[in-house]
Amino acid sequence: MKILFLHGWHSVVGGTKPTFLRQAGHDVANPALDDEDFDAALHAARAELSRQRPDVIVGSSRGGAIAMNLQAATVPLVLLCPAWKRWGSATKVNSQTVVLHSRSDTVIPFQDSVDLTATNGLPAEALIEVGEDHRLADPTSLNTMLQACERFKVSSENETSG
Repeated sequence: MKILFLHGWHSVVGGTKPTFLRQAGHDVANPALDDEDFDAALHAARAELSRQRPDVIVGSSRGGAIAMNLQAATVPLVLLCPAWKRWGSATKVNSQTVVLHSRSDTVIPFQDSVDLTATNGLPAEALIEVGEDHRLADPTSLNTMLQACERFKVSSENETSG
């Protein structure tokens, strides 16, 4: 499965989460995103989206806001503590969106993800409470992220075979 992983603000390319997805056997594109210029980061993400044509986009924190602003209506999203109220202007996500967030997050309020799922009419199970902090780098969070991505792999395989 091809995954476009969009890192958070002041995060590094090749960090824990994209490495975990890669070690699980997925083809992960993880472009460097400008920390200071949101438009430049969005441009880099759009270029990678066009080049990779991923099966799913994973966006972590600011990367979640970038994922939302890509407006890739047909690509499933897995958003990790998305910072959509801080960066960009997008407020909508597609129906194939899963949000992972820790209630203990001290960087992005958990309520932001409650608001995102509610205003987009997503089912209750689209918001998964997981992790002990903003990073979502603990084993349970990493496995939950992997499962969320692989849920869409099953969906895309069913679409191509039938």
